[in-house]
Formats: sequence, structure tokens, C-alpha cells
Amino acid sequence: MEKCAICLLHADPAARELYEIQRSEHWVLRHHPNPAPLPGWLLLDSLRHCSGPVDFSEAEASDWGRAVRDASGLVKQITGCERVYAIAFGEGAQHLHLHLIPRHLDDTASKAWAVADLYRAMDRGDRAAADPAAVGSLVQRCRSLISAQG
Repeated sequence: MEKCAICLLHADPAARELYEIQRSEHWVLRHHPNPAPLPGWLLLDSLRHCSGPVDFSEAEASDWGRAVRDASGLVKQITGCERVYAIAFGEGAQHLHLHLIPRHLDDTASKAWAVADLYRAMDRGDRAAADPAAVGSLVQRCRSLISAQG
């Protein structure tokens, strides 16, 4: 297997310190690394290297719904968004990483497929990325919220 970018992130102490919110038996919840398209753009990764739900173990399949629900609820809580988009492509890394994207109904840039244009515009430099300090603050807030719940 080639070096997997997601596996490398999971093993990198610096990336874990900056972006990782929670790690469980099956999942890693983290903020999108800088540059992040939006503050609160989280990713739910399988801890084990697998390409997607088709490769889940019985335990992962059983726990998936709860993990997605809880992570999506956290996105709403920290961003105040009205909806959370859940998108997984798997082309950039053949390791499941579900994008959980805050959708604010008053922001047309995050409407449906426009969210991909928002990402592309940031990648080209036509749109500013989320402030790294805001990302760090959100990660700390998420950690505190999860710690208080649990």
C-alpha cells in the first residue's frame, strides 16, 4: 500500500494536536487542516485504513450512524449552522474521510454543490481560507464540549 495521507495524519503528533477533536475505537473526528474552506468543516475518518462503508467491519457498521449523528450535531453546535452536509468522495485518499460541512442558509456560497466551488475558490486563492486561529479555537471548543459531555 502506498503511504496514505489520512493514515499519516492520524499518526502525526503535530496534526493531532492542531486538528484532532476526538478519537474512539473506530473513528477520528478532526477539523479540516489549514487551509480550511470554512471554520467548522470537520472530517470523520475511519481509524482503520478502509476505503468506505463497503469495507466496514461489523463493529464499524454498527457504530457508524451514531458517530455521524454525534459529529454532525457537534458541527451544528459549534457553528450555529442550520444544516450539515455529509460528503465522502475518497479520491484524494483511499481512506474513508467524511466531510461534515456547515451549511448556513443565508450564505449562498455553501448551498448544495456550490460548496465545491467554495473549496475550489479557496484552493485557487480567490477566496480567503478560514482563519487558522479561528480553526484552533473551534478545535479547543469542540474538545471542551466533548469532555463536558462525557
